[in-house]
Amino acid sequence: MKVTGIIPARLHSSRLPEKLLLAQTGRPLLQYVWETASQCADLDDVIVAADSEQIADAVRTFGGRVELTGDHPSGTDRIAEVAERCCPDSDVIVNLQGDEPELESSTITELVNSIRNSGSEMATVAAPFTNDSDVQSPDCVKVVLNDASEALYFSRSVIPYPRDSSVQDVLSRLESPYLLHVGLYAFQRDFLMRLTGTPPSSLERLEKLEQLRALQMGAKISVAVVREAAVGIDTAEDYAAFVTRTKNRAQN
Repeated sequence: MKVTGIIPARLHSSRLPEKLLLAQTGRPLLQYVWETASQCADLDDVIVAADSEQIADAVRTFGGRVELTGDHPSGTDRIAEVAERCCPDSDVIVNLQGDEPELESSTITELVNSIRNSGSEMATVAAPFTNDSDVQSPDCVKVVLNDASEALYFSRSVIPYPRDSSVQDVLSRLESPYLLHVGLYAFQRDFLMRLTGTPPSSLERLEKLEQLRALQMGAKISVAVVREAAVGIDTAEDYAAFVTRTKNRAQN
């Protein structure tokens, strides 16, 4: 089974402009994810799908393979363009997030193993919540699994909902039922083409979660549960904290 990792890379970001090119640590933010992916034995190739020459130039500078794409409404559509054009012999396409510089190679391995062992059309990642207040935040997507570790539903709301107690009561127990969805995906290549060729579904439009399109299409989404989620960089404060952590690691 040939597995190709693709990193969709967009220059402009609403909350942190040109964040993938920020380099206060000495390396562009995007380079960290590329390095982790390149060192992962479960990926046969790694490609950056860039929307601009600025991104492409940065990738070439650190030695990565880059493909320029057209305008797309989502990262999934961007990787689909590259997968169709450049990866005809790939069986699985892994969608990696360029703004998660502390992503661990082991998480990619868990994701690839999940789609390989399950035979599902698609796989993703979840992790226990580390901050109880995030469970009730609509910015943190929750996922509920069946006994085969397949996604039943994703939501910005609290799922499962505790009918006879409070969320705080549930969270005080030793084992919380709440899982944070991590936006890392693996697709069977043919399914990726079918998914991106299908219009957004009603649930997807309602919750603004494109993985719900796959569920409404009847696809199985296997879910690898890992110990913790990588921290995404969305704001200047997030990036400043990452810079501090990086400097502290270099000093230790």
